[in-house]
Amino acid sequence: MVADMSFNEWTLTSQGQYLQQRELAYFDKTVVDLFGFNAVQLGNPAWDVLRNSRMTHRFQAHDAAAQVLVEPTHLPFANQSLDMLVLPHVLEFSNYPHQILREVERVLIAEGHLLISGFNPRSLWGLNRWLRRGTAVYPWSGQFINLTRLKDWLALLNFEVVAVSMCCYAPPLENADSLRFFDFMELAGDRWWAKGGGVYFIHAIKRVHGMHLIKPRWQEPITLSRALRPASRNIQNESRHE
Repeated sequence: MVADMSFNEWTLTSQGQYLQQRELAYFDKTVVDLFGFNAVQLGNPAWDVLRNSRMTHRFQAHDAAAQVLVEPTHLPFANQSLDMLVLPHVLEFSNYPHQILREVERVLIAEGHLLISGFNPRSLWGLNRWLRRGTAVYPWSGQFINLTRLKDWLALLNFEVVAVSMCCYAPPLENADSLRFFDFMELAGDRWWAKGGGVYFIHAIKRVHGMHLIKPRWQEPITLSRALRPASRNIQNESRHE
């Protein structure tokens, strides 16, 4: 690998293909059950993580080569205009992750969905980054963010984390055959070392204090007013007077 390799170029390597396959599997099964009108994928336009989404309007937004050109720290969307935002490996490659999250909070509607994928520093992938510290090679040049810290940032912005999962438990080897040899780690990872995946996923929902969703009371019987009840008729008595 060369020092000026971009993240998108890196995903064409054996390591990158290993990661991409597992991440797209997560996004495919997650976005399909989230409903709304407007969904935006922020960053990494080489991956279509919204391909399984059922939302009416789906866009890729990035600072280059995307459907919508944006600066992630200043999103060109109105307040509370998006139902879902997906950030695949955006925060760890930005110098201003807090500002990006503030913008995400601004443009999401109440009860809107936020999906984040990030490299886990407490994993074999995080160890590899530590051994390569100072390198300009992707993805090891990123500032891997601790999962607990990221959850704290989200809580300060009134996001509720409703699900966390991980993938990529195998060591970040550069040879495809070597990666396949460690497939057993992927199968057993969630059970035996659930917090040791190389990549974590967060599903968070924007909560608004004081807002309550009004739902229909399907289980309560409908009681009609006495004034609206139909008057009973004694057909037998009426027939006698005729």
